[in-house]
Amino acid sequence: MMDKVRIYEVGPRDGLQNEKTIVPTQTKVALIDLLSNAGFSHIEATSFVPAKWVPQMADAAEVLNGITRAKSVIYAALTPNIIGYEKAHAAKADEVAIFAAASETFSQKNINCSIAESIERFVPVIERARADNIPVRGYVSCVVGCPYEGEIDPEAVAKVAAKLLDLGCYEISLGDTIGSGTPAKINAMLKAVKEYVPAEQLAGHYHDTNGNALDNVKASLAEGLRTFDSAIGGLGGCPYAPGAKGNVSTVKLAQMLDSENYYTGLDFDVLAQAETLISTLGEHHDR
Repeated sequence: MMDKVRIYEVGPRDGLQNEKTIVPTQTKVALIDLLSNAGFSHIEATSFVPAKWVPQMADAAEVLNGITRAKSVIYAALTPNIIGYEKAHAAKADEVAIFAAASETFSQKNINCSIAESIERFVPVIERARADNIPVRGYVSCVVGCPYEGEIDPEAVAKVAAKLLDLGCYEISLGDTIGSGTPAKINAMLKAVKEYVPAEQLAGHYHDTNGNALDNVKASLAEGLRTFDSAIGGLGGCPYAPGAKGNVSTVKLAQMLDSENYYTGLDFDVLAQAETLISTLGEHHDR
């Protein structure tokens, strides 16, 4: 029997958020509707962050209200604080995500507070989500390298991941935000994190800046991870990390897993249609 790997599609949020030109709401809805038929269990649809910071996501509520929901899909939204959570809940997000960083400088530049302060901000979000019976996913960014601090100590990543797990996150997604990871670095980081968080509650979120993302996935599979984030067409990058290329491409990831005899349940014909749709959005489609 084939080993199952879950691909968590983040293109509509993490992928589109950095597009320079505002993508029309109906295009985002069309993309999510297409992806809903591709076999994903989870699609990160949007984020409820202040529009002045991420103007691309100003239509978050319209997107969630506009999509045709597939019964088998959980539609997630990123929520930085309780205000974002309330908006996501009102728009009927099935799942919310909170995000911390393993780098103090990145935390300050990205969300204007320390790592400890960011964790404090998440406490009311987790409490409300628990009361509303909504699962919460945690993200840790800069798990290998930081655009400001350089290499990140694996123990720093482990401590943040452990805090998010203790808060009540069902899964922690480990983000190689600037794509500086190599299999050896990913291996060292995962070994540290797994001292606190079991492999089955971890996800790999690897950017393909240096072309290492698929090798980093293979290293993570060997460490027991079975969930990976990816973006259709390799969309994305980090606005605070100059030159950081997009997320690992969903199609490339699914093809690699298929060739390694892992089952993803994804429909390649539908994914191809989704890639065609987003290829009109600008420069990213050739990645």
